[in-house]
Amino acid sequence: MYKKTKRILSLLLVSIMLVALFGCAPKPSAPVDEEPGEEENKEPIRIGFFAPVTGPAAADGLSTTNSAELAVSIINEKGGINGRLVELVKYDDGFDTKQAVNIAQKLTTKDNVTAVVSGSYSGPTRVSAPIFQEAGMPMLAGYAIHPEVTGAGDFIFSQSFAGAVQGKAAAKVAVEMLGKKRISIIAVDVDFGKELSESFTEYAEARGAKVVSVDKVAMADLEFTPIITKLKEEVKPDLIYMANYYEHSAEITRQVKKMGLDVPLIGTEGADSFQFLEIAGKDAEGVIITTNMNRDSADQGTQDFIKSYIDKYKIKPDMVGASVYDAFQVLFKVIGDVGTDKVAIKNAIAGLKDFETVTGKLIEYAPTRSAIKPVQLQIVKDGEFRFYGEIDDAEIIAQ
Repeated sequence: MYKKTKRILSLLLVSIMLVALFGCAPKPSAPVDEEPGEEENKEPIRIGFFAPVTGPAAADGLSTTNSAELAVSIINEKGGINGRLVELVKYDDGFDTKQAVNIAQKLTTKDNVTAVVSGSYSGPTRVSAPIFQEAGMPMLAGYAIHPEVTGAGDFIFSQSFAGAVQGKAAAKVAVEMLGKKRISIIAVDVDFGKELSESFTEYAEARGAKVVSVDKVAMADLEFTPIITKLKEEVKPDLIYMANYYEHSAEITRQVKKMGLDVPLIGTEGADSFQFLEIAGKDAEGVIITTNMNRDSADQGTQDFIKSYIDKYKIKPDMVGASVYDAFQVLFKVIGDVGTDKVAIKNAIAGLKDFETVTGKLIEYAPTRSAIKPVQLQIVKDGEFRFYGEIDDAEIIAQ
């Protein structure tokens, strides 16, 4: 009896020790992809956007807004970014700098956005950039080229090449490819026209050509007969560089042909629009433009974008729309990689290299934070923009 009782007590003691041992052991860790005590964030990622939907640049505003909405709809159809949908917070700046300032203040103080894309011109983008910089808000300009845009600080990037790049590329076409020596410039009297005409002149005259006249025109000007008459009868250039947007470029083209001034015309990305082709009509044939979109690219991403845009909007995309679409692709990429911390996004954009976009390979961002990529040359042939060439000289594109 004593031995039996002793054995029972021994077994009971062992059981108590085992319970104590395992009861004090650490609990199994949560799986590495879970955060104990926290639910996964499923709130939408809000991205701000502004463009000139009304006003004198409404056609470009429509194009860029279409592209922004297309980019967001496609990423959301794929499940969003790391399971979070993207919400577009969009504004119309009316091509007005005061409106742009108000929009920037709302986006940085009230709208709870992670980053911003500008689908607007240099003027509105330039005045809003310092506000985004001060707020530590990453902002990508789709196609605004004035150096003061990215000059606002390290949170501000441009998806287009710098204006100096495009002006020099056009001068290379005029002087080195076409062999022209006497060149007249007609430039819109805003940041865009000034930046391009100055860089064009610098490059052309350094290579033996002469800019024989520069005429500045207001955004509202559409009658160029006095200028063209002067060019034909007095100045006698052998090429005209149009540092203008699509409507100016189309009217200059029509009026040059109507008045019988038989010289080549080179335009800018501002003419890269179906509106230019519609307004200029058959007179646009042979016009060369510098841009960043190659419609004849064999890249699948480019062709997919063109098809998706046409399917959704029943019109063909242009350079400004493609550039804004690219800006969203950059943001989707870096947010997917580093999350929504604004400093991390800024650093990830700055470090992005060899990223395929619908306007070709983004080699990297320059120290000025403008995109470094080849300049595309398009020529109007049979009423459509077609591939004419590509300029990838480091001397020109690495600004």
